[in-house]
Order: sequence, then C-alpha cells, then structure tokens
Amino acid sequence: MRPKTEKLLVDALNLPKEARAFMAEKLLESLDFEDEFDVSSEWRKEIQRRCRELDEGKAKLISGDHVFKELKDKIG
Repeated sequence: MRPKTEKLLVDALNLPKEARAFMAEKLLESLDFEDEFDVSSEWRKEIQRRCRELDEGKAKLISGDHVFKELKDKIG
C-alpha cells in the first residue's frame, strides 16, 4: 500500500463510528456499477426514504437467513 493511501486509511479508522459508516457506504456505492442505469424518480425517492430511515434508526435490516427461517417456520 502506498504511504498516502495508508495514512488515509489510518485517519479514516480514527473517525467516529457514524463517519466511518458513511465513508464505507460511499466507497461501496462507488464500486457498485460502472455504468449508470435508469431508475424512475419514484424508486429513487423510495430508496432515499429507506436509506434515511436506516440512518435515523427508524428501520432495521434483517438478514435473509432470518427471514427465510421465519418463513419456513410459518409454512412448515
């Protein structure tokens, strides 16, 4: 790793948890897609609303394994 990159990483790791999470989210978003794709304005607003609710602690993520286990338990 180059010294400048290593210093940036050390500095980032010393940030508060919320700032590290924000940076991680933005870095991951930058890797998701090389080409832009069309998203309707309605979906974009819904995505933003859901992300905001997660950020504000109004909603929580549930693992897929948990969801499928609950579903399996319900339907037998």
